Amino acid sequence: MKFNRILSLPELLAKKSFFLIGPRATGKSYLIREQLTNKALIINLLNSSFYLRLLNNPSELESIIEAQDKKIIVIDEIQRVPDLLNEVHRMIEEKNLIFLLTGSSVRRLKGDSVNLLAGRAWQANLFPLTSQEIENFNLDRYLLYGGLPAIYNSDYPEEELYAYVKTYLGEEIQAESLVRKIPAFSRFLKVSALTSGEILNFTSIASDAAISASTIREYYHILEDTLIGFMLPAWKKSIKRKAISAAKFYYFDIGIKNTLAEIKNIDQNSNLYGQAFEHFIILEVRAYLSYRRIKKSLYYWRSKHGHEVDLIIEEDVAIEIKSTKQISDKHLKNLCYLAEENIIKRYIILSNDPINRRVGNIEIINWQSFIKMLWADTILSF
Repeated sequence: MKFNRILSLPELLAKKSFFLIGPRATGKSYLIREQLTNKALIINLLNSSFYLRLLNNPSELESIIEAQDKKIIVIDEIQRVPDLLNEVHRMIEEKNLIFLLTGSSVRRLKGDSVNLLAGRAWQANLFPLTSQEIENFNLDRYLLYGGLPAIYNSDYPEEELYAYVKTYLGEEIQAESLVRKIPAFSRFLKVSALTSGEILNFTSIASDAAISASTIREYYHILEDTLIGFMLPAWKKSIKRKAISAAKFYYFDIGIKNTLAEIKNIDQNSNLYGQAFEHFIILEVRAYLSYRRIKKSLYYWRSKHGHEVDLIIEEDVAIEIKSTKQISDKHLKNLCYLAEENIIKRYIILSNDPINRRVGNIEIINWQSFIKMLWADTILSF
C-alpha cells in the first residue's frame, strides 16, 4: 500500500531551507526519495562513508556539493554531525543554496555550541500517518498498531513494533549514552506508557518504576528530545473554576505506546479503547496544525474539582472526545462548565455517535465528519 503524504517538501523548499524533524520510521528518507530524487543532492549520514568523512572533516561538505551542482541539498540525520551546521550556515549565505536538514533527535542539537542557523532555516515536522494519508483507513487497526508506515503496512505489526522499541533502546539511548541504567529506563518506559494521556504525577510514577522523581523528570526530557513523546500542557485561563497546572504526556504513536505497555488487544467496550480513541484524535489535530503551518498550541483543561476537557486549541476550539456511540446530556457537562468562562469561541464533542447535531452552543459531531472538516480547514474557520 502506498500512502499519500500530506507534507510537500518541494513546496517547503521553494520558500526557505528547512529542518525536517520526525521520529525514526515516520518515513523521512522515503519521502525525500519520493519527492526530491533528481532534484536534490542527498547526503545520508547513516551511510558510514559519508558519516566518517564529514565527521573528521566537515569542510569537505562544500567540495561534495560543488561536484554535484545541485541547488537543493539534503543532509539526512544531521544530528550525527552537528558541526556541519556551520558549513551549512556559510553556504546558505554565500552560495544561496537551499538545505533540507533532517533529524530524529533534537538532543544533540540543543548544545550551547550548536549552530541552529539563526532563523535561516525553518522547522517542519513529519509524524506517523494520519487518517487522510491512508486509503481505506481502518480505525481499529490504527488504535492497536498506530501509524508508522512500515508497521501499518506489515503482515506482522506486533513483531515490527517490538523491533522498533528494541532499536530505540539500542540506538537512540545506549548509543547516545543518554541513560546509565537501561533496566531502570525500561521500567520507566512501561510505566510511562501505561500512564500516557493521564495527568503527570512524577512522585507516583517514580514509586511505580522504583526510580527517583528527579530521574523520572530527566527521562521524560529524553523522550521529548528523541521525539518519542510530547507534553500536552494545561490550559490555565479559566477564572470561575480554578485549573490545575500539571501537564499530560502522550507518545508520538499509539502502536509504540501499546507495545511498551504490553497491550495486545483493545476491546471496543473497554477503557483502553476510549483512551486510544482520544490519543488518535489528539495526534490527528497535532499533525494537522503542523502540516498546515498553523501556529496554534494545544492544551487540555481540568478544574480542581475534576471537570475536564480533552483538547483545546488556544482560545479557538474546545474538543471533548468520547468513544461512545450515543451522546447524551451527561457527556456535555464539562464543555458547559468551560463555556461559562466565555473565552473559547467554539465547543465540539466528537464521538462514534452517527448523528451530527447541536445542543445550545455545543456541536455534536461524528469523528469521521470531524476529520473531514478538520482537513477541509473548517474546524478553525468560524
